[in-house]
Amino acid sequence: MNMLRRREEKITEALNEATLAKEQMKLLTADNERLLAQAKDERDAILVEARKVSQKMYDDAKAKADIEGQRIVTAAKESIAIEKQKAMADLKNLVAELSLEIAEGVIRTEFADKNRYNEYVNKRINEVILN
Repeated sequence: MNMLRRREEKITEALNEATLAKEQMKLLTADNERLLAQAKDERDAILVEARKVSQKMYDDAKAKADIEGQRIVTAAKESIAIEKQKAMADLKNLVAELSLEIAEGVIRTEFADKNRYNEYVNKRINEVILN
């Protein structure tokens, strides 16, 4: 009977150890689930922060690009205005030169005759004297 009692005690002891191990496994599982949940929360927080940083970097880069684009457009408009003024000045000078050449040709044609030239000069002198 002693053997039977020892065997019963060993079985009871094994059952107690198994129950204890089961409880420890439940605790470990609960700890693991808690750690996993905590890791997921930390991961989510890191992702949220990373998205914020990424969006800020994007917004900053976009703002800088917008400013640079506006600067380039403004510089181009100023350059175009300057070139337009130069072209207008060149055109005015060309028109003036052509006008002088045409006037010179007309005067040479009109005053090729010496009598016409003298009449014109006398007329102009009389106008100046009368005024």
